[in-house]
Amino acid sequence: MAKQVVFDEIGGPEVLRIEQVELGEPGPGEVLLRVDALGLNRAEALFRSGGYFYQPSLPGSRLGYEAAGEVVALGAGVTEFAVGDQVLTAITGEMSADGVYGDALRLPAGDLVHRPGGTDPVTGAALWLSYSTAYGALVEKGGLRPGDTVLITAASSSVGVAAIQTARHLGAIPIAVTRGAAKRERLEQLGAAHVIALDEGDLLEQVAGITDGRGAQIVFDAVSGPGLADIAQAVAPGGLLIVYGWLDPRPAPLPLNWTLRVLGYNNLDVTGDPAVRRRIRHFLDAGLRAGTVAPVIDRTFDLEEIAEAHRHLESNSQIGKIVVTVDH
Repeated sequence: MAKQVVFDEIGGPEVLRIEQVELGEPGPGEVLLRVDALGLNRAEALFRSGGYFYQPSLPGSRLGYEAAGEVVALGAGVTEFAVGDQVLTAITGEMSADGVYGDALRLPAGDLVHRPGGTDPVTGAALWLSYSTAYGALVEKGGLRPGDTVLITAASSSVGVAAIQTARHLGAIPIAVTRGAAKRERLEQLGAAHVIALDEGDLLEQVAGITDGRGAQIVFDAVSGPGLADIAQAVAPGGLLIVYGWLDPRPAPLPLNWTLRVLGYNNLDVTGDPAVRRRIRHFLDAGLRAGTVAPVIDRTFDLEEIAEAHRHLESNSQIGKIVVTVDH
């Protein structure tokens, strides 16, 4: 029997529960995976509470995109993995059916990638989704180049940290935006060339001061909402506003400053392409070897503490990734 986290109704972290399920043997094209660690993402809190871009199938909805573990059995026709391989999940399906929160999974081999060599499970669980989101947006969609300025909102989130490190790895200039000055020093330690604290002054005035009035070539925004029209004014003429989240769920007005390109971005826009997945894997390998890709673990929880882990996720106090470990 395997443990699986499910929920039967929309709500807060308290709706999450653990049930025992029978996974069975992997079928053709499938892999049986022992899960060692889970990476938590804001998308999962939104999904659980009904605020994601699609709704869960209830009751008994699963949850989660990101896990690190070991292959323990193979179905017929699986040739790209072997028993004992250390892997990460790269789920491209729907969370209610394919969510990864649990201590074991049976899933298609196509939903796995090899874990970069030498990466422990906790670090591995913090890698794929955050860094593929940042790399996919900034490089694959944004065409980021050395010397470009990138303005990153929600910079202390796991994706924000990944965006800072991705920009620095490529020779770009990351400007981190955070609500309060308390996170300034840590964001600078993580590679931010500049930190804008919203409690210290007007965002646009601070951006203008940093960029000599030019603005940023790319603004990478996780917030959206009514403030979108304002942050769009931080984009340099001809630059790109990439909106990948909606931490503020209120309607977002269309920015009226031209010339401006606006891209609504979803991780699956890029990770569904095998060629892009291959490039992401090589980017991660290179960054880990060079030390420029270094996931930040904010805090770890046990699987039995999954509700408390979600409460911490929603506190907005973390810097980096929240990881849930699984004992066997």
